[in-house]
Amino acid sequence: MTIGSLVLRAAAGALLFAATAAAATMPPGFDQRVEQAMRSRDVPGMAIAVVKGGEIVHARGYGVRRLGSPEPVDADTIFPTGSTGKAVTAAALAILVDDGKLGWDDKVIDHLPDFRMYDPWVTHEMTVRDLLLHRSGLGLGAGDLLFIPRTSRSRADIVRALRHIKPATSFRSGYAYDNILYIVAGELVSNVSGQPWEQFVRERIFAPLGMATAVSDERDRFATANRVQPHARLDPRLRGLGEQQVLPEREGLGQVGAPAGGLSWSASDFARWMQVQLAHGAVKGGEGKRLWSEANAREMWNPQVPTPIRPFPAPIADITPQFSGYGLGWSVQDYRGVKVVQHGGAVFGVLAYVVLVPEHDLGIALMINSEDVDVMRGLGYELLDHHLGFEPRDWVAAFGDWNRQRLAGGLAALEVTGKPARKASRPSLPAAGYAGEYADAWYGPIAIAEQGGRLRIDFRQTPGMAGTLSHWQYDTFRADWDDASIEPAYVTFALDAEGKVARITMKAVSPLADFSYDYHDLLFEPLPGK
Repeated sequence: MTIGSLVLRAAAGALLFAATAAAATMPPGFDQRVEQAMRSRDVPGMAIAVVKGGEIVHARGYGVRRLGSPEPVDADTIFPTGSTGKAVTAAALAILVDDGKLGWDDKVIDHLPDFRMYDPWVTHEMTVRDLLLHRSGLGLGAGDLLFIPRTSRSRADIVRALRHIKPATSFRSGYAYDNILYIVAGELVSNVSGQPWEQFVRERIFAPLGMATAVSDERDRFATANRVQPHARLDPRLRGLGEQQVLPEREGLGQVGAPAGGLSWSASDFARWMQVQLAHGAVKGGEGKRLWSEANAREMWNPQVPTPIRPFPAPIADITPQFSGYGLGWSVQDYRGVKVVQHGGAVFGVLAYVVLVPEHDLGIALMINSEDVDVMRGLGYELLDHHLGFEPRDWVAAFGDWNRQRLAGGLAALEVTGKPARKASRPSLPAAGYAGEYADAWYGPIAIAEQGGRLRIDFRQTPGMAGTLSHWQYDTFRADWDDASIEPAYVTFALDAEGKVARITMKAVSPLADFSYDYHDLLFEPLPGK
């Protein structure tokens, strides 16, 4: 046997070993497991991608795009990816740092002159890095009603509104998750690059990676036939119970909020995104081409602000980390002693989750066109356990038990805060006495009108956010929106000495309402002359 033939046989053996290793990467019977888990919760559709050792070893869709329709979810079906896209905005800034156009510790106001926070000192101290770290002093989800559930505003409008949002804590003193500063970061990318954020992401990230299905513009998502429809269970008292329903797609949400979580892509493209992440910015097959430097890869994955650790109860106690921090667009913690870099995403009726395990060169991403977090996270942890060599476990069942406990607790809290608190009483004014035009400093205008003996409320800069006010107790009314997927709210009128409305405050009805419904941050006052 010649040396050449030995080399050829060794090479063939190596290729066979690599192919066998790749084939063995997924758990046996995994597709059947996914389908069984989906049936257990009537999940319409899912897509899952796995990257291992730099290779895409799994990218597949399951189920259907819409209940009642036969079109299947495949590897190229796009899903809204929610806040997992925050890492894309961080990467866009990293590219600009590598281009020498800005620095992580540059002052935001030096590149975005119209930028203002409520406190002038914070305005002049806020850095590019601060925009991404959730340590600005804003409260949890502060300002989200500027663009959720949809909006007619521009990103520049949101930058201008920011100056009116009062902080909840002092600057850099703690962690509170927000979306609005990622929208500011998107506007910063536009100002520094001279391109709209959508175009920059498309040309500098999606195109070099061959992410053919990924869209950064909401109009392109709606122009894509192969996309999922959102679904949820809309129990009249508490979301998460009842039958799965098809939700309307929300135009006007993803566009302005895209830098915070308005991207859409498929399992195939999620895999390509994980490849470049695990390669620290290097493009696979790109002959040395990089999207961002090794230094900035480390910067984005470096936990720069500690995040609170709240122990999870049984039966999911094992997912409680020993350390937890937030980097630039990524949450960094451990899973059973192994460092993971991860992020979740939620856009009404669609969820996403991505987890990277750098020391194992492993990436796992899951997307689901419903709000069944137990199925998505459960399957994600089953894949993690398989690849990390932990004992197999039915994580879907474990997360299901936890979710039922959580919902039951929410219902109990709703009963406690609802029925016993309600007092037999009458409103102070006739319906017409509450009617008028009001405005909040950061949100803007609302209108309350009497129509046929009923009060109607209209959030003027949120298309489709209108509803009926029904008396609850004293001068508090309950707002139930025409769009049932919007969280109901209590609306309380405070009267002045002359018996006229002086201000209006609000709060969500449900104790489990998504934090983006930050009704409690609103303070409406009558518009002069109205």
